[in-house]
Amino acid sequence: MKTTLPLTIDNGHGEVIIFKEIIHEPDGDRLQIEGHVKPNCGPVMHVHYKQDEHFHVVQGIMAYQTPGNETAKLTPGQSTTFLCNQPHKFWNAGDDELVVSSWVKPANNAIFYLSTLYAATNGQKTPNPNPFDGAYLIMKYKSEYGLLELPNFVRNVIIPITYFIGQILGKYKKFQGAPTPVE
Repeated sequence: MKTTLPLTIDNGHGEVIIFKEIIHEPDGDRLQIEGHVKPNCGPVMHVHYKQDEHFHVVQGIMAYQTPGNETAKLTPGQSTTFLCNQPHKFWNAGDDELVVSSWVKPANNAIFYLSTLYAATNGQKTPNPNPFDGAYLIMKYKSEYGLLELPNFVRNVIIPITYFIGQILGKYKKFQGAPTPVE
């Protein structure tokens, strides 16, 4: 699947991402991203198993947390990097829009994964994706990304059952041509 950049996605719940460009580097492609986050919004605790992720605060206050550590805050001009396999979450801890300049490296399937995730949440009453698309992403890309706040019963029983039912119902035909997960 070829994507034309820049590309803007909106999850409908306070987060907008602009995929700016892919920079080809000798040790892997780096995807440049601009993020806009409304107050008290941000992703749940998650992990990138195959990528490093970097944030540089342009405007606002970014709070972030990693398991076992106190919440930290960044203000304009400050940065942090989450290395692959480092669980993290972040949110807008200020009263104004948070704007970050960020990157993920290697780019892998980040554009497809996040675009599909945001499309699955946009239009929902809560920031949770619609169940079938969420189950698809969790099952198909489990070697690349993990959502750590899911209860074990949901992760190990409900999600696989929902994914199986989605396959039977043909819910995933729209994902034909989706990129192969990075193993």
